[in-house]
Amino acid sequence: MPVQILKERNSGKITSVTLGATAEQGGTRACTITVGGESSLPWLHFEGETPNKPVVAVEVLDRYPEEWNDAVKATYGDAMKDAAAWAKAAVECGGADLIYLRLQSADPELGASTPEQCVATVKKVLAAVGVPVAVIGCGIDEVDNKVIPAVAEACAGENLLLGLATTENYNTIVAAAMVHKHTVIAQSPLDINMCKQLNILITEMGIPADRIIVDPSIGGLGYGLEYAYSVGERARIGSLQGDKMLALPTIGTVGFEAWKAKEANVGADEFPGWGDQAERGILWEAVTAASLLQSGLDILVMRHPEAIALVKKNVADLMTPSSL
Repeated sequence: MPVQILKERNSGKITSVTLGATAEQGGTRACTITVGGESSLPWLHFEGETPNKPVVAVEVLDRYPEEWNDAVKATYGDAMKDAAAWAKAAVECGGADLIYLRLQSADPELGASTPEQCVATVKKVLAAVGVPVAVIGCGIDEVDNKVIPAVAEACAGENLLLGLATTENYNTIVAAAMVHKHTVIAQSPLDINMCKQLNILITEMGIPADRIIVDPSIGGLGYGLEYAYSVGERARIGSLQGDKMLALPTIGTVGFEAWKAKEANVGADEFPGWGDQAERGILWEAVTAASLLQSGLDILVMRHPEAIALVKKNVADLMTPSSL
């Protein structure tokens, strides 16, 4: 007797968002990337469509990350001393679908780079790679409110992914993105109601929903992963039930969260039963990413090429529909 598969009938779907712009579109990118468009919960191909696979962004800083784990720093070596060289290596060897550039040197305690210097760095990265680029400030509102608008103006038409727009500073960043035709990251602190409210505030400024990527905040494996997963899943369910202010593609800083965990950093000499530290850290990042894929993340911001390779294989397998 055949088994009848019960299927949910979803009334909504995730908005599709395109990042980057080719020459024909007013930019200089060799390709664009489209994320979103799903009409079912993750990987339930028998219930809806998944027209665009999740993509991987590689995190690149405009300063050498002395504090990063040695296993990550060893992957790119001296290239990490120059943002453009690092970005190029991330695309050619690291599996990056796009570059996630953090302008940390704008922080007064990490270099105090001027907006002009930050613009020069972004332009060097754009010249070095052909993939879309996300540009993130240093995290200090008064600094980012000068740096991000300068970058937006200097790179008008490139359709950069700019961030981070929060409830405290969304006005300036969203206005710059609107005027110069970029996309924004709306970041909220693991709260589905705050996430929805921020999206409402941003769209009320006049920017369309297909120019917004949501960063709901995430936790790494063993450190808030369960709560982050549940928030993402609840947002995806609300989206499919027709809530348009939740129906936006999502991004998560997987590498940042995974590589700050004790389990990814403590050496085997201290905990012999945990195994080789470098291998453990790679798996910690890969498992964090693979878990959050199940909650609906569309863009995974990662660090280690070997972890990226594992996750990309997982995505390729999941994108193959079953016989159901």
